Amino acid sequence: MDKIKAHIIVNKDFVKGEIDKRIYGSFVEHMGRVVYSGIYEPGHETADEDGFRQDVLEKVKEMGVTAVRYPGGNFVSCYDWRDGVGPVKERPRRLEIAWRAIETNEIGTNEFMKWAKKAGIEPVFAVNLGTKGIENAVSLVEYCNIKEGTYYSDWRKEHGVENPYGIKTWCLGNEMDGDWQMGHKTAKEYGRLAQETAKAMKQVDSNIELVSCGSSKSDMKTYPDWEAETLKYTYPYVDYVSLHQYYGGQELGTRNFLSQSLDMEQYIQTVIGTCDYVKAWHRSDKTLHISFDEWGVWSVPDQVVAASVDESPWQVAPHLSEQIYTMEDTLLFAGMMMNFLKHADRIKIACQSLLTNISAAIMTERGGGVWVQPIYYPFMHMAHYGVGQTLLGVDEIPCYNCDLRNDVPCVDYVAVHNEEGKEVVLFAVNRMEQEAQVSLELQGFQAVCVTEHVTLHCEDTKTTNLEDHDAVKPERTDTDSLQDNVVTSILPPLSWNMVRIQIM
Repeated sequence: MDKIKAHIIVNKDFVKGEIDKRIYGSFVEHMGRVVYSGIYEPGHETADEDGFRQDVLEKVKEMGVTAVRYPGGNFVSCYDWRDGVGPVKERPRRLEIAWRAIETNEIGTNEFMKWAKKAGIEPVFAVNLGTKGIENAVSLVEYCNIKEGTYYSDWRKEHGVENPYGIKTWCLGNEMDGDWQMGHKTAKEYGRLAQETAKAMKQVDSNIELVSCGSSKSDMKTYPDWEAETLKYTYPYVDYVSLHQYYGGQELGTRNFLSQSLDMEQYIQTVIGTCDYVKAWHRSDKTLHISFDEWGVWSVPDQVVAASVDESPWQVAPHLSEQIYTMEDTLLFAGMMMNFLKHADRIKIACQSLLTNISAAIMTERGGGVWVQPIYYPFMHMAHYGVGQTLLGVDEIPCYNCDLRNDVPCVDYVAVHNEEGKEVVLFAVNRMEQEAQVSLELQGFQAVCVTEHVTLHCEDTKTTNLEDHDAVKPERTDTDSLQDNVVTSILPPLSWNMVRIQIM
């Protein structure tokens, strides 16, 4: 088959936005084995004095995770944070309603903050606006962020934490538009509760940033009316609106499956437009940003047998939805993640869901080893090298039509200028079954050389890292050329690529 030929032009002076490092975030929820035997497993051969797995911590740092949302997720909508503080032996064992499990509360606010410090990440906390409300949220902010001299700040000190955490970012509930959520609310019900909770939380600590719940997915019947209605209440008091999105559909075929990153881009653009409408409605000078604080590919291949919480409920940390990702899944994952860079002017936080074991980049075995899924690598590449500014691209790229949509670019890409590192980095997904020849024309830059071209691809796109933990891993290629400030690269069929170009 003939090569796909694509031409891209980027100019140093045409910038989309500054990249916030928090878009390289992840998510830790009390669900299945994310916490227990994921990040925390006392007695494991790599466990530290606090029971945290050092092998997992090493992978988290290598992955480049910058922020982590905690403690949920659906979990938070039935959670009382008070259950997870104080002497561990005195903490209650609770029925965890969202995932029909037993929550031991061995890990809570203070333990997570210890882990966060070890991992070098910024915490993003969620409060319960499902079964709880204003008082529960306000008391948690007091516990975490007030120095001393009040009931909850002094309680924290009694628990051995002398200095306040100063947690900056707080989510006002989770997926409150979803009827699966404990304490699900209408847009008006949520808007009023979130408005009053936000006002009270900022009375306790005026320096915090707040995230208003947006839509749980792009096919919600209430989207985008949910954003338009709720933000009329919360807009003056919050700094972000959240979006969540997962995609499946592997059975639809590769071209349909990979086209879904365009649905996500349309979703983002629609919510940006809705935010700007509400901004005008409020006659506000403030621009609202997006926290895409849950996202990922949803895939449960046949080789994974998960315990059914319906058949065997009320277990402690059951195996639940431990999805195994293919090379094909990884291409959609990369396309989804590139959307955060493409919209760097408005998306400031993003949390890949989840960090360990469930729809995760990092997998663990109880009492055993740790290994990474193929999705780990595009995340790692963008987290380490997708820094600086996103460049606006002008391109000539052939497209294909499929059942889900028309005019799908055969090559998906985003280019980043790292001025401090003196490089331009091209991230690209070849969605096609044949090679793609991509020419990147650099205007306003003086290109010196191609530092490296890293690619991830397999002949069989259903390949996973389940049995052979190195079956899908990045390789370096030297098929690039540089002439007259134009870098020409060959992208293998159905591949993820990172091309780093040194500039003067």
